[in-house]
Amino acid sequence: MTGKVVIFSAPSGSGKSTLIGRLLRAFPELEFSVSATSRAPRGREQDGREYYFLSGSEFRRRVESGEFVEWEEVYAGTCYGTLRSEVDRIWAGGRTIVFDIDVKGALSLKRIFGAAALSVFIMPPSVCELEKRLVARGTDSPEVIARRISKATEEIGYAEKFDRIVINDRLEAAEVEIENLVRGFIGK
Repeated sequence: MTGKVVIFSAPSGSGKSTLIGRLLRAFPELEFSVSATSRAPRGREQDGREYYFLSGSEFRRRVESGEFVEWEEVYAGTCYGTLRSEVDRIWAGGRTIVFDIDVKGALSLKRIFGAAALSVFIMPPSVCELEKRLVARGTDSPEVIARRISKATEEIGYAEKFDRIVINDRLEAAEVEIENLVRGFIGK
């Protein structure tokens, strides 16, 4: 190991991506780790930007050859993981890695990196508010929203295992709290 990592996890719709985007703009010494997935790109997603898109067989081959730091089958038949090459690339540039990852992957990374990792769970104000946010997005069917809400309830059960929990009920306040946490962790 050569550097530090900041790990974020949250239920879909918690505002995690927005908060991470603002954090990356505020701290140029941070760099986002692009995860790999076995699912197909959606919409305007591009390989190497949102994810490294791998076929199911390619994903399994890379797992078997030890190319992943961690990986999980998050949904039946759909895997996500962190490539060692991505970690090495970011650390070679002298930067701190920022992960946006599911709860099980986040806890795996925390175990792997130990004190060199800060794990942060972004908590929605309530499951009801989370559902309102997902509906307002207008990107998912009612069935997908129901599945995300069910998964969110499960994910929230892991929150206490993270180093810090940030409740995102007011975006600006959550942003300041996260910036202060990261500033203290990376020693700025």
